[in-house]
This record gives sequence, C-alpha cells and structure tokens, in this order.
Amino acid sequence: MAQQSTASPSYLEQDAIAFQPRRHLLDVDDLSASEISGLLDTAEGMLEITARDVRKTPALRGKTIITMFFEDSTRTRVSFEQAGKILGADVINVTASASSVSKGESLLNTVKTLQAMQIDALVVRHPHSGAPYFISNHIDASIVNAGDGTHAHPTQSILDLFTVRNHLGNISGKKIAIVGDILYSRVARSDIIAFQKMGAEVVVSCPNTLLPDEWELGSTLSDESGFGGLQLVKSVEEAVDGADVVMPLRIQKERQDAGHLPSLREYSARWGINSQKMALANDAALLMHPGPMNEGVEISSDVAHGVQSVVEEQVRNGVAVRMAVLYMLCAPGNSVRTIRNGESSEPN
Repeated sequence: MAQQSTASPSYLEQDAIAFQPRRHLLDVDDLSASEISGLLDTAEGMLEITARDVRKTPALRGKTIITMFFEDSTRTRVSFEQAGKILGADVINVTASASSVSKGESLLNTVKTLQAMQIDALVVRHPHSGAPYFISNHIDASIVNAGDGTHAHPTQSILDLFTVRNHLGNISGKKIAIVGDILYSRVARSDIIAFQKMGAEVVVSCPNTLLPDEWELGSTLSDESGFGGLQLVKSVEEAVDGADVVMPLRIQKERQDAGHLPSLREYSARWGINSQKMALANDAALLMHPGPMNEGVEISSDVAHGVQSVVEEQVRNGVAVRMAVLYMLCAPGNSVRTIRNGESSEPN
C-alpha cells in the first residue's frame, strides 16, 4: 500500500476542502490548528487573485460588509475594504467620528442600527477589550475582530503565520523572537497564541514594566498560564540568538500611563532591533513588524528596510488573508474550488 502524503495539498488540489460553518472570528485562540491551516491554504489562492490584472471575483456578490473603526488604522482598515471589494461584496466604511457615536449614541444602539440594515458581516476595531464579543451577542451578522484594546488582533496573527510559512515552510520548530511592548500589544498576545498553536518556539523579551505582572523574566510559562512553553528571557540578545523570525513591537503609548520607560533613547539602545542584534539571528531570519513602525525607537531604519525585512510583504499578505477570512464567514460550506474557478456563492 502506497504511503499517504502528509504534506498540505496545493491550492489547485483542494477541491474537496470546504470550510466548516463559523459565525465569527473574535480571537485566534478560538481556531484549531487545522482551521488555521485551512485559512492559510485558502489565502494562497487569494494571493494569486490579488496578483491578476483584473482583481475581481464574484464569490461574495450580493453580500454587504461594513468596516467600523473606533480607532485609527491604515493597514487593517484598507486591507479589509480591498479584500471585500475583490471578492465582489459591497463594502461600507464607517468611522466613529463620522457616525452617531460622536453624538452620544451607545455602542449597543449603533449595533442595533446596523442590524436593521441586514448586513452580512461587520469588521470592527474598538479601544475596549471585549467589544467585538459584546457586539456578537446583539447582531445576526458575522463579526470580525480587527483589534480590541490590548486583547486580540486575530487577522494580524494569521497573516504573520502566512508570511512565515511562505518563506520558511513548516512553522513547527521555528524560533520566533518577539521583542517590545508585550503588556499592551494585542498583536503580541495573538501572535504568541497563533505561533504556539502551529508548533513554533516563541521567545519574548521586554522591559519588566512592559510585561504582565504575573510573568517573570527568566522563566518559562506553565500550561496553566494559557501560554505554556512561552520563554521570557532577560535580554534581547538571548531572544534573537538563533531566531528564525525577529519581530519588534511598537510601544503602545496611546494605551499607557506615564512611567513605563525612562526614555525612548534608553529603550532604543537596549531593546531596539538594529543590524548588530539581527546578526545574532539565523542567516535566513525574517524581520517582521505589524506596523506602524517607529523607526529609531523599536527598530532601526537600516533593518526596517533591509534585505531580511518582509514588512511590506506582510501588508500585501494581509489582503489575501482577510479575503480568506471573509470568505470563510460569508460563504460557509463552499469549497475553495468555487472561488478559484471564479464562481459565485450566490445562485443565478
């Protein structure tokens, strides 16, 4: 009997693969490793579509998607808008400052208003952790969490996985070094969970003041913490040494009280990723950043735009990954063959 291959099928071979029904994407820890792999596989095909001369497919024709951002955003908001439009959906962008929220309308009443418009999906970013969960209990539409407070940013973590897999192949066993603001960064939490789910070794390093109170530098977290195996190291050099991926994080000044750092200059000198620190990583290591970057603080300009940087590729991959997420939620049960062949999920 021939041995069955365990390799992931190519996009063109996935005719039999269909998404299991899922109503919302609120957090990456809601996803199984197989669901994440399915999203990554589908994003491969979506990336192919984004490279075409005519970047359009009727897969979500007739669907209405609203993006509602209560915080500023460039990459996430624009990529969700582009993702929906490429898939053929009608996309409406709403900002808090241009909505009735600025007149005192509550989040609940805003949600009820959108519910009355019979939308299919709501992509929401909110400064308060848990807001997307609250919204999901009061609306029939699918909810995509585009970032909630310090809690989660699931699509960022999925696109980071996608970028690493495209360059390094199997994510399992790879060393991922995350450096910077762990306490206030929703990307840190989501990336730690996502990479651990896919079998990577995750190491973090940051000042004590930017680490959760219950965590201690120089330790490895237990399973009871929810981040079992996460290594908390005392120096950036130890974190980066032999790493396959180096990811500095922006200091979330908008979420912090004063006193976390003596000065940005001192932080940059000790914790900023520069060419000397990158030299400690593997020769083929990737330099990643979720953006926006504060060059000269958490990352030097030469590294940010150097040969190991895949920051712009992360942005490009974000469109494909968010296409895959919207397709998963708005066209449940469809095989990926449907979109590859340019078929619509709607009946003629």
